[in-house]
Amino acid sequence: MNRARVLSHLLSRVPPRAPRATTQALALGGSRCKASAPPAPNALAAEPFLNGSSSNYVEEMYNAWLQDPKSVHQSWDTFFRNTSSGATPGQAYTAPPSLAEPSPHHVPLSSIAPAITPAISDTQLTDSVIDDHLAVQGIIRAYQIRGHSIAKIDPLGISTVDSSESRELVVRNYMNRFNESDMERSFKLPMSTFVGLNEKTLPLKEIIKRLEDAYCRSIGVEFMFINSLEQCNWIRQKFETPGIMAMNQQDKRLLLARLTRSHGFEGFLARKFSSEKRFGLEGCEILIPAMKQVIDRSTSLGVESFVMGMPHRGRLNVLSNVCRKPLEHIFTQFAGLDTGDEGSGDVKYHLGTYQERLNRVTNKNIRLAIVANPSHLEAVDPVVQGKTRAEQFYHGDSEGNKVLSILLHGDAAFSGQGIVYETFHLSELPEYTTHGTIHIVVNNQIGFTTDPRMSRSSPYCTDVARVVNAPIFHVNADDPEAVMHVCNVASDWRHTFHKDVVIDLVCYRRNGHNEIDEPMFTQPLMYNRIRKLKPVLELYAEKLIKEGVVTAEEVKEVKDKYEKILEEAFTSAKSETRVFNKHWIDSPWSGFFEGKDPLKATPTGIHEDTITHICKRFASAPPNASDFVIHRGLQRILSSRMEMIQARTVDWAMGEAVAFGSLLKEGIHVRLSGQDVERGTFSHRHHILHHQKMTNDTPVDKSQYNSLANLYPDQAPYTVCNSSLSEYAVLGFELGFSMTNPNALVLWEAQFGDFNNTAQCIIDQFISSGQSKWIRQTGLVLMLPHGLEGMGPEHSSARLERFLQMTSDDPDVLPAFSSDFAIRQLSDINWIVANCSTPANLFHILRRQIALPFRKPLILMTPKSLLRHPDAKSSFDEMVEGTEFQRIIPEKGIAAENPAGVKRLIFCSGKVYYDLIAARREAGIEDKVAITRVEQIAPFPYDLVKQECDKYPDADLVWSQEEHKNMGSWSYIQPRIATALNHERHISYAGRPVSASPATGNKKTHTREVKQLLEDSLAL
Repeated sequence: MNRARVLSHLLSRVPPRAPRATTQALALGGSRCKASAPPAPNALAAEPFLNGSSSNYVEEMYNAWLQDPKSVHQSWDTFFRNTSSGATPGQAYTAPPSLAEPSPHHVPLSSIAPAITPAISDTQLTDSVIDDHLAVQGIIRAYQIRGHSIAKIDPLGISTVDSSESRELVVRNYMNRFNESDMERSFKLPMSTFVGLNEKTLPLKEIIKRLEDAYCRSIGVEFMFINSLEQCNWIRQKFETPGIMAMNQQDKRLLLARLTRSHGFEGFLARKFSSEKRFGLEGCEILIPAMKQVIDRSTSLGVESFVMGMPHRGRLNVLSNVCRKPLEHIFTQFAGLDTGDEGSGDVKYHLGTYQERLNRVTNKNIRLAIVANPSHLEAVDPVVQGKTRAEQFYHGDSEGNKVLSILLHGDAAFSGQGIVYETFHLSELPEYTTHGTIHIVVNNQIGFTTDPRMSRSSPYCTDVARVVNAPIFHVNADDPEAVMHVCNVASDWRHTFHKDVVIDLVCYRRNGHNEIDEPMFTQPLMYNRIRKLKPVLELYAEKLIKEGVVTAEEVKEVKDKYEKILEEAFTSAKSETRVFNKHWIDSPWSGFFEGKDPLKATPTGIHEDTITHICKRFASAPPNASDFVIHRGLQRILSSRMEMIQARTVDWAMGEAVAFGSLLKEGIHVRLSGQDVERGTFSHRHHILHHQKMTNDTPVDKSQYNSLANLYPDQAPYTVCNSSLSEYAVLGFELGFSMTNPNALVLWEAQFGDFNNTAQCIIDQFISSGQSKWIRQTGLVLMLPHGLEGMGPEHSSARLERFLQMTSDDPDVLPAFSSDFAIRQLSDINWIVANCSTPANLFHILRRQIALPFRKPLILMTPKSLLRHPDAKSSFDEMVEGTEFQRIIPEKGIAAENPAGVKRLIFCSGKVYYDLIAARREAGIEDKVAITRVEQIAPFPYDLVKQECDKYPDADLVWSQEEHKNMGSWSYIQPRIATALNHERHISYAGRPVSASPATGNKKTHTREVKQLLEDSLAL
């Protein structure tokens, strides 16, 4: 036939409607055919597979076949060949091969009807076979998707995760279709399962048995929501492959030994310190072998450093048996001894550690750190991630192959605290990823006294992890070997895909919330069952004895050996007279403090050539990039920067850039993070320039230029990164980052100052008190835009008063003045709070963070309107060598020339200074009123304030602020000025009255308040 006749002929032979089963087969992917295979010829009516009409589709296929018969699926090739040979419609279509072995009642079609060609098929028979095969595929898929919901993962047997409904969902695909005799029929295994080894077919009952073994025993696997076929297949293979979970005898003996130590440690503490809270691990003793297995497996894959965070439960056991912290150090924490070094310390189950030791299983040296954290259970999560990221950064571990974070969680906290969700959403952001975290949930199936029905709306406490497609492995904590397999898979997953993974250890809490709590008050059913359960050590020992792996004598020998170790350490600890907080440092800075004068800082001024060079780079387009198109608005900004260079001045953005650039030149890594920090919330920074054109219809937003990263050929790296819309997690992350390396400037900028509200837990529990509790220093900088600009109560105040209230200096004690007074104050205080009014002072205080011989957090109120205020500029002369940060900036005008004639001395801080000098100038009283700026509010500059007051002996003293009287600095300033002056002079307040709201939302009211503030401040 010619082409036209063949096409017409074959179109007339296309069956008008595809059989239901065949269409269903196409929708589910069929058998082992390629996923991209087109539908078989008799499925042309399946509309989802056709674009346009059947005729157009067939014509396209036929044209392709004429060019190359191999370009179409084999079924189409057969169809076209038969049609071209003149076969009738029924003869042209060739049925696919049988998907199941024939049943005893199946009579081949060829035996009852003569075949014109081998292509003849029995449609009814084919549909039945295909339906059976599809039902088997449905069974397999149901186990993969929902098998976890009927897995025996609860050692108490009280789990109610959709059990009755889920069981029906799993089995309904075959119970109604297959009878008992069908269980012996063999079915071809699809590519979507690994239940076969080398078998291509298996009896249905064997398929179901292997699926039960994989998904419905002690492990429940949630993974089918992952949108990667490669990852799903990887997980299927790890659980479906027969025999993959088997352990050899040596590994079983090691597991028993580790379980013995975990159980023995808790029992020893219970006997020796029966009335002490310790938040023991009873009911989940398998956690210790689990963590050690993760560490062993990861170490064998190349990991050298582990950064861990965890809540109370089991912490002492983890410190002892995972990190190998000396037992003597742990036991002295129970003794109530005086501290032998700095810091107020913390309760024992909040403390961290850092240990370097040999992993005897892999014979490799490893580093282990547990980050100290408070009772805010999940608050440590982002801190660990930041610390891990920093270790990876400074070790050049760009893929996370050498540094791994492990986070332990409680079930109620994991589902209940939003910081878990925020931390998960950092997991794959370019500047925040740690390339996969292994999460281990100690699932007590209860919070304090609240059971899951009252504490979450989701079936599992781990459902939050699904938002980042993390696989979740639920496992019965009373099946130690199943736990070990899950730990191996989780470690391999993280190494292979560099993504988060969750191990849900479903266990119980043998005691109450703590050892002196009575759980029967609220959970009588649960605790009646718990009291009848044997400990997991006993269960596993009996199992291994029965298997012949160990003897009862060997079990006792291992137990007695560890008991002896504990007793010896306990005896040794009795000789200690003090407890040392330094033993619990989780972030040691080796060599940082040695060989330094603890009260001497390096100068912060720099050479003018350096200032000029940095400013020019900051004001320039990318060098040698003539095709890099800059936004016209940015071109004007760059031009204005060049003009400032000519005038030897800097504005706020340039002062900050010179601080960063000069530190980068000195080899100090600078990291600036937060919402919109690349541009700056107020469009003042522009550290990242974006190419404005499109190339080949493709947006090139990724074509960027970072001027501060290109200042010098051998400079330190500069990281500036926009964060997710999170304060709690991102600030915690940057805190963790700053703890790792003292020779780095790490800054977090809030989009508006009051956004620190949602990060208050990190501020209160870690930043303000971290050094006192855990001897953990940090030089982290918080930049908080602050100032009442008439824009309403939101985003006006950074709540300066809160930071000052948490400052650890005594308002009633005047420190002794000395030549090193300023730095001694910094050394003694918990953090620094400042509100700078000039770019030069910003430059110096940022550089001072690195110049100090120690590290302190810096809380920096930053401006909004001052970013472009014509008077808020500084000369190069204020930044060159020989200059330094000015804790106060005294009056330098005509009032200072005749102090005896000054009637009023105003102290103020920040933006209000520029309003005051403008109002003073307008009133013509510049010789009568002196205005002094307090740039460093805490620690309070007693010496300089007293010096200023002594200079103007006849002046009334006024504190002027734009915040309301019950906010801002007044409550902090007033008693300290009184102390500085020995209560001999009075200082009055000028500013807004008390208020519940930080600022008015009415523009007219705001203007009236500013006018009144200035009048009250300047009134003589």
